[in-house]
Amino acid sequence: MVRDLKSQLLSGRMAAEALGYTREGRTPVEPRPASTVILLRDTATGPEVYLLRRQQSMAFAAGMTVFPGGRVDPTDSSIADSWSGPSPASFGERLGCSADTAAAYVAAAVRETFEESGVLLAGTSTESVVEDTTGDDWEADRVALESRELGFADFLHRRGLVLRADLLGAWTHWITPEFEPRRYDTAFFVAALPAGQVTRDVTSESDQVAWLRPADAVRAVEAGEMLMLPPTYLCCSDLSSYDTVADALAASAHREIPTIEPTIRVEGDLVYLETT
Repeated sequence: MVRDLKSQLLSGRMAAEALGYTREGRTPVEPRPASTVILLRDTATGPEVYLLRRQQSMAFAAGMTVFPGGRVDPTDSSIADSWSGPSPASFGERLGCSADTAAAYVAAAVRETFEESGVLLAGTSTESVVEDTTGDDWEADRVALESRELGFADFLHRRGLVLRADLLGAWTHWITPEFEPRRYDTAFFVAALPAGQVTRDVTSESDQVAWLRPADAVRAVEAGEMLMLPPTYLCCSDLSSYDTVADALAASAHREIPTIEPTIRVEGDLVYLETT
């Protein structure tokens, strides 16, 4: 059974942060724009989702199982001439933001997916997708992107690639609660693993990766075998109802995408995270 996350009792670091924020009247940190990609593949037993467990040393979401993703980079906003698919304005309408912001979200989604999994949602034309990114030259570019020695627009231009925005479907939109010292305004997208490409355990930010059926990931969280933040958990729960990746991608075109920003409710020394 899917856990009800509408009111969740906080503990440990999160409870301490929330109580400190409330009692000390702290000013919330401005959330940074970020993108996440829910990478899917079909199997004989239904769709699977690609998951990474973040290193315990990470400042944000340490030890949590997440989808590939990360902050929007300044260079992500300069890819207009390497864009293929639905317009940034159409993504902006779905996500409730400007066309420029949406373009940066989409670019960051593609870049971060490549950095964290080796999967690249781009091709040499509007109808093609790179079939293999496992060579040493691809790895050198991935590392350069990850270290910010190479900008994403320069990477696409140098390789003669266009970003395939049509391979992404907007799925949900979350903002980190105000009490957190690190906050993100995150657009979530769904995408299918391109034919011929394989995921690789390459990012230094994770210590474990896996392909799991969404329902199995939900059960692992319920059993206490896996840690997830509410957005990841609820995305896996939502995706459990689809029989194929194509079904999930088709659904992304019609989903309502409200911006979800959990709040806190304090009762004495107890703090509850409220998600509506």
